[in-house]
Amino acid sequence: MKGFGGMQQLMKQANQMQMKMKKLQEEFASREFVASSGGGAVEVTVIGESQLKSVSISKDVFSEGDAEMLQDMIVLATNEALTKAKDEYKMATEKITGGMNLPGM
Repeated sequence: MKGFGGMQQLMKQANQMQMKMKKLQEEFASREFVASSGGGAVEVTVIGESQLKSVSISKDVFSEGDAEMLQDMIVLATNEALTKAKDEYKMATEKITGGMNLPGM
């Protein structure tokens, strides 16, 4: 069977790609992404693509007494950190898959 060798090679490449993706997922699960808002008044750290680790708020923000503004800054910083994480993960997966959108990876 002439084409069988090509299929074996394809399966080998798919397995290697799957192993690289698993390693990437494990790496990103513990990787931290930081973003800030309000000129650095609020800093947020997220882990991976979806877990909030910490929020740091400058004491200057409290003196202004505007809770609504503080809430907005926290939301903005958190969303920015999560976007950074997702964008970096997407770029890393595209390097592994060669830009192919593979289901389950």
